[in-house]
Amino acid sequence: MTVLVADIGGTRIKLALMRDQSVLTQRTLRAHSNQGLAPQLPRIAKAFDSMRQEAGIARGDCAALAVGFPSLIDPKTDRVVTSYGKYQDAPRIDLAQWARETLGLPAWIENDARLALLGEWQSGAGRGCDDLVMVTLGTGLGTAALTEGQLVRGKHGQAGVLGGHLTVRQGGRLCVCGNRGCAEAEASTSVLKAIATELSDYSVSALRFADVIDYAVVFRLARAGDPCAVTLRTRAIEIWSSLIVNLIHAHDPERVIVSGGIMAGAIDFFAELQRCALSCVHTPWGQVSIVPGRLGDAAALFGGEYLIRQKTSMG
Repeated sequence: MTVLVADIGGTRIKLALMRDQSVLTQRTLRAHSNQGLAPQLPRIAKAFDSMRQEAGIARGDCAALAVGFPSLIDPKTDRVVTSYGKYQDAPRIDLAQWARETLGLPAWIENDARLALLGEWQSGAGRGCDDLVMVTLGTGLGTAALTEGQLVRGKHGQAGVLGGHLTVRQGGRLCVCGNRGCAEAEASTSVLKAIATELSDYSVSALRFADVIDYAVVFRLARAGDPCAVTLRTRAIEIWSSLIVNLIHAHDPERVIVSGGIMAGAIDFFAELQRCALSCVHTPWGQVSIVPGRLGDAAALFGGEYLIRQKTSMG
């Protein structure tokens, strides 16, 4: 069956038509998350219609829509529970109703990191392992967990996915969730510029001239020896490794998959991230493996197709 999948991120919205664990066609839109979700829905619907026409697929040949969203999802209602500085209007929008009325399709909504984990489990770096943790490094820091082949969800939908809001620095930066020192508030792309400008070396750093301060720029300048960029790189590795250690201790996985947009620069930090995490983690049963995701930005798209297959077979 052909299904539609929307991975709604803080920076980009990734759309795909999927069939039999293959991407038929894919498109990426700028998110404009500060404008809210409602203005993006007509853009998403229009893009899906265009993609179907290009692929020669009739609307009636599409079975369902899966949506990955960067927030908590109520498992009973499939509604976004709250926002974390992105798409502030999302809790007021019934995405399943919108899909029925606009696309003529049933829809299921899931946390985006959970979809990415499902994708990697079925088609990527998690194959053959039923005890997994996913960490996505990007605009925010997403996490998800799979235990004995079952997604960890919890009664209120927040189990496993609030890893980005685990405290990794006591008394640290104020996070959008209200806590201080969350991993996301200390080492995500969304806060990188603010952190950089607070460093003493920033006034003499080449980062001052960057149009956009992201980790790709930080890694490039760190390779060149820019002191401010080196500090930011070191700081991020410490935060990310602390997060991974906490997740391993919490969920007892055999494998940790690290994915997300920041992983485009994995050559600059991943080996050190592995070493740092494994030097601190307590796993007396043996060594957990920490691996990069294989599906990249498409992980949640593959996960969305699997979610639909799972839901429709149950129904």
